[in-house]
Amino acid sequence: MSGPRKALQGLTAPLKERLIQEALQRRMRKTELERNAPAQTATFVARSEHTDSIPDSWCRFDLHPDYQQLRILNEGAEKLGVSNPFFREHEGIAGATTVIGGETFTNFSSYNYLGLAGHPQVNAAAKAAIDRYGTSASASRLVSGERPIHRELEQALAAMHGVDDCVVFVSGHATNVSTIGHLFGPKDLIVHDALIHNSALIGSQLSGARRMPFAHNDWEALDQLLTQCRLQYERVLIVIEGLYSMDGDVPDLPQFVEIKRRHRAFLMVDEAHSLGVLGRSGAGIQEHFGLSGADVDIWMGTLSKTLASCGGYIAGTSALVEHLKCAAPGFVYSVGMPPPAAAAALTALRLMQAEPHRSQTLQARGWQFLEAARARGLDTGLSMGLSVIPAITHSSLKAARLSEALFRRKINVQPIVYPAVQERSARLRFFISSEHTEAQIQTTVEALAQELRRL
Repeated sequence: MSGPRKALQGLTAPLKERLIQEALQRRMRKTELERNAPAQTATFVARSEHTDSIPDSWCRFDLHPDYQQLRILNEGAEKLGVSNPFFREHEGIAGATTVIGGETFTNFSSYNYLGLAGHPQVNAAAKAAIDRYGTSASASRLVSGERPIHRELEQALAAMHGVDDCVVFVSGHATNVSTIGHLFGPKDLIVHDALIHNSALIGSQLSGARRMPFAHNDWEALDQLLTQCRLQYERVLIVIEGLYSMDGDVPDLPQFVEIKRRHRAFLMVDEAHSLGVLGRSGAGIQEHFGLSGADVDIWMGTLSKTLASCGGYIAGTSALVEHLKCAAPGFVYSVGMPPPAAAAALTALRLMQAEPHRSQTLQARGWQFLEAARARGLDTGLSMGLSVIPAITHSSLKAARLSEALFRRKINVQPIVYPAVQERSARLRFFISSEHTEAQIQTTVEALAQELRRL
């Protein structure tokens, strides 16, 4: 038996965990110090005439500081007996239930909000598109030309939002990166919710614009910020989400619309998690508040969640869409969306619109989960009880162990741990589907409360 492992024998479990966590934190601090080594080291090496003076960590991926930190976290989890909950293989459609290792689990780790991924009509549409167009657009749409299914999808999305036009990208993440990165520049300002998605942050960095966050969902803080500095910049973009994917809450969109008008700014709303979830028919936050499509300058959405496909879109004025289609790098220099994916998304959109009971059932199941969780004293944070409901554990280790305990009870839900969130905000994140039954919700919340008490 190794020395450190032997030394832990005889200690109580809480003390053992604390000692291991402290050791991991010391190692992570050391890694951070090495990453931020004094600039003179680089200067010395730059002046050296011999490449053998270059540290191994500058030319080996296994010594990259970020990878080293990842290994520290993984090794710590192994020492504490916590298995890796990520990259599990699902052996079929992942909806309200899923099959892992030959066993059926109640599943809360899928964005299949309306149960349309795997729907027979969606599958049939994708198969028909393969027969007609093949599996790939084979080049960018500027080069290879349009397919009718691309324009049908874009026109349907534009009509849903009540705007002129729409353009579809092959990746939701790339939609935000390319749109924000292309439309704004060094003379501009991008202000965003403090909890905005990574894709908006990367797009803002790419643009070279000044970036300022404001407190989560605090439209008054945004108003004060713009009152102080709006006139220092040319274009100003405000970026918010329709429903926040970590917390499950919704912004007061009418207030943000009023602010953007008064300060003569652009407003972009990311509907990745609100499409299919908000509004009586699932048309999103616009329907939820009864607003016009023209009230928001840039409607962004993804096709990989409610719409059972892959990709993202931007909807708005004809000028906005034409500009992006002719100049946005993520569209111009990327292959066009595969026709089967476009056909799947279009069919899912039509099903959502034809069957509004799906969105209404989702809302009912989400509210049931939230009420049951609160009744048992669980910390659900800011969630409004829609498609996203967190169970906040305030500890990454506790979140990982809670996920593992529920997995043993045939409930699949992923932990969200540091550095994805701050340590005190670690959580399990439950994604609700219209296909979940009342019994599944009840059983899951009871199991969650029981396992939290044990931990």
